[in-house]
Amino acid sequence: MTDTTSTRDELREQVRARYAAAATTGHDCCGDSSCGDSCGCGPSAEEGFGAALYSLDERAELPDAARLASLGCGNPITVAELREGETVLDLGSGGGIDVLLSARRVGPSGKAYGVDMTGEMLDLARRNAAEAGATNVEFLAGHIEAIPLPDASVDVIISNCVINLSVDKPAALAEMHRVLRPGGRIGISDVVAGDHLTASERGERGSYVGCIAGALSDAEYREGLAAAGFTDIAITPTHEVADGMHSAIVRASKGT
Repeated sequence: MTDTTSTRDELREQVRARYAAAATTGHDCCGDSSCGDSCGCGPSAEEGFGAALYSLDERAELPDAARLASLGCGNPITVAELREGETVLDLGSGGGIDVLLSARRVGPSGKAYGVDMTGEMLDLARRNAAEAGATNVEFLAGHIEAIPLPDASVDVIISNCVINLSVDKPAALAEMHRVLRPGGRIGISDVVAGDHLTASERGERGSYVGCIAGALSDAEYREGLAAAGFTDIAITPTHEVADGMHSAIVRASKGT
């Protein structure tokens, strides 16, 4: 085992453990010192993370447990422009909030998949889907660097503050391109660093499991998406989450 492989395994386990703890606390622990490090990305929703980034109407559509388990940095549903009958994939689906919202938008003729590596989150998501009465959803165990779906099987990929947590971002971006159908698209929320920040400077602003240290810069994101085969790449910052680092909307397309 190389040092690089060892480091990746350690980081992945740190992420898994943190999200497993968040899934089993039973409430939104962000900002609650009694939860220690079990909160997901960022310290609190007021600082740019969590369910507060969804509209009141969207939150009203969801079981409480799904809403309270929201740990992302944006709302990819607002940018994915989902249409009736489409197949949607949410990478790092957590408690299922974005899968459930997507399922409503694509309707009974569509399908919403969620992929997550954390067993506790998958259990929570499946309970939330049952409570919501969602019949066009499916949650799959797996890593975003090896998505457990066939080639060209989805129309849209969404993700909420998860790509920055990947331990092999080129592999994750390549997998996204692989599973998209020709003409498919991505509409994700993620933390993106300013191009002026070095990797060490990003680490000074927050931890890897806090969605800061592992964030790509704007230029790195664009280069990675292009290398994976994506076109029509657009990255739009929405709000600052740390000095020189922003939550951003990332869009791109797969050619026909």
